[in-house]
Amino acid sequence: MADGETLDRARFTAMTEGTQEDWMAIVRAAAPHRTELPDRILSHLNMLKGDHGGFSVDRLEHSLQTATRAFKDGRDEEYVVCALIHDIGDILGPANHAEVGAVILRPYVSEQNHWMMDKHGIFQGYYFFHYLGLDRDLRDQYRGHPHFEYCAQFCHLYDQNSFDPDYESMPLEAFEPMLRRVLAAPKQSIYKAD
Repeated sequence: MADGETLDRARFTAMTEGTQEDWMAIVRAAAPHRTELPDRILSHLNMLKGDHGGFSVDRLEHSLQTATRAFKDGRDEEYVVCALIHDIGDILGPANHAEVGAVILRPYVSEQNHWMMDKHGIFQGYYFFHYLGLDRDLRDQYRGHPHFEYCAQFCHLYDQNSFDPDYESMPLEAFEPMLRRVLAAPKQSIYKAD
């Protein structure tokens, strides 16, 4: 490679063979993915439209209702964005949907909001698990956790009651600037010990 020349892609076939130049090429190529993240999330949210999953409203409307309720209640943008995408994993990871949204937002939100998103599926079960023969108090395994009440409040105030076909939600476009601001820069590295 000539002086001053940059690679457009790595040359290695195994990471153990990688060089600084290889990794700089990878970093340059990955940069657009970070700036395109809001657009990809918006596209995926739009995929929830029309998917009712048996509920009275489709999954997009549920997400919009949840975010609208949080916004109208004066929650900050980070919380509203969490409310907007809390169920984004419904069609990608139906068995662990809460974790999908949480892992997407983890670098961009507080630990408290990440925990709320990650655990809301279990906390939401308080309202219906018993109808399915499950323990509705499964969330009690987290009782005493510093974010227990925060998550329970999210589910009670915004999530469990956002299935109203007559509710007037804000349009997805109203949340786009908030989403872009929250995703503008990571608050924390994902590469840290848990």
